[in-house]
Amino acid sequence: MTTPTQLASAERIHADHATVKHLGHWTEATEFVVHARHANVVLDLRSPNIRWDEPLTMDLALVRAAVTLLLPDEVDVDSRDLAFAHRGRVKDAQPGAGPARLRLVGAVSDGEIRIRRGGSAQLTAMCSRAYLDDLRRAHCEGGLPTVDDPTRERTR
Repeated sequence: MTTPTQLASAERIHADHATVKHLGHWTEATEFVVHARHANVVLDLRSPNIRWDEPLTMDLALVRAAVTLLLPDEVDVDSRDLAFAHRGRVKDAQPGAGPARLRLVGAVSDGEIRIRRGGSAQLTAMCSRAYLDDLRRAHCEGGLPTVDDPTRERTR
């Protein structure tokens, strides 16, 4: 199992009794450490700035928390190194079949990881304050919003 000290250059997300959403172009990291307790975390990993040529690693420590991952269609999720205590599971309605991989490690106690792709990922991103702010920005600048689809160019 990977320890947080091994992921020294990782993007760290901490949520305690809160909702944390990172949508759109928010990172270029390939390693993540997510600690959540009684919380909801939404992470958008569909940005073209994220390199999928090597497997991404996500070290999870969840206690009664839910993590929603917005992923490209071709990403395969490997959760073999994820330990569950009590209830919990990885919900992936349409598993990815491409060469890109996301490796989930760590421990989950009474929590779950939800994988969203395609239109479901777009709807999840659109139901956020960040999307409304992005729509306002796009309207003022005359461009297009990118929170719902990070692969889209900002300008027309």
